[in-house]
Amino acid sequence: MSHMIRPILIHPDPRLKKVCDPVDDLSDELRTLADDMLETMYDAPGVGLAAPQIGKLHRLIVLDCVKEEGEEPRPLIMFNPEVIASSDETNVYEEGCLSIPDQYAEVTRPKVVDVSWIDRDGNQQQETFDGLWATCVQHEIDHLNGKLFIDYLKPLKRQMITRKMQKLKREMARS
Repeated sequence: MSHMIRPILIHPDPRLKKVCDPVDDLSDELRTLADDMLETMYDAPGVGLAAPQIGKLHRLIVLDCVKEEGEEPRPLIMFNPEVIASSDETNVYEEGCLSIPDQYAEVTRPKVVDVSWIDRDGNQQQETFDGLWATCVQHEIDHLNGKLFIDYLKPLKRQMITRKMQKLKREMARS
């Protein structure tokens, strides 16, 4: 079974601003999409990827925040992920996004979140995430609601990044 690396949409793209549809039925097609997304994420390389980033408007995210050399990877596939509880305590991480290449900014989010989701086999799962995992899962769930990490920034900084991306897209189109 070969997996396909899918092209990642670059901001600004209207599909990145759309609210995604819940997954009602886990089809083989959606499982394949999830596997392709993991492949695409690892190839990029990134620690998370949401379906809208490859132009698919499903509530589906993949993540793997294991970064340590020699540590076992931990790929997670989440259909219909939802934050069901979050801590008052917050964390600031410098976030980036595969749809906004080479741009990073500090974003404040809850430090700990409880997330429920449906796994690749259709089973309901729930887990508490902390630190980078918590930031990552929140960042990816935001994508499903048409929200990007730059939406947390001040307008000026956001516009500057958006202009850089427009320029990048023009250069990519020419090459």
